[in-house]
Amino acid sequence: MKKTKALPKQYQKLRKRYGVVLESLDNLARSVKEAGPIDEKTAQLIQLAGAAAIKSEGAVHSHTRRALEAGASPEEIRHTLLLLISTVGFPNVSAALSWVDDILEK
Repeated sequence: MKKTKALPKQYQKLRKRYGVVLESLDNLARSVKEAGPIDEKTAQLIQLAGAAAIKSEGAVHSHTRRALEAGASPEEIRHTLLLLISTVGFPNVSAALSWVDDILEK
């Protein structure tokens, strides 16, 4: 039996309040992923890097979970962030790694 996870409370609230907008956003995300050859694991690692670059703790949590579900190892997830050091700086990468650890160390 597959275990289903509850969506984050903030996402649920937004979905209830702005259902049409969130449905459109979901459709856009699906369309973008289907438009090219990048596999799901790589896509989640790219989105994880983007989340770290904009310093979004919630998105780092989300894309860490999604990357794991897509088959990424903890080492691949952490390496994805380490690759950002020369781009976004050590303090930002350190913060993102702490957010990743919130998920990986559960």
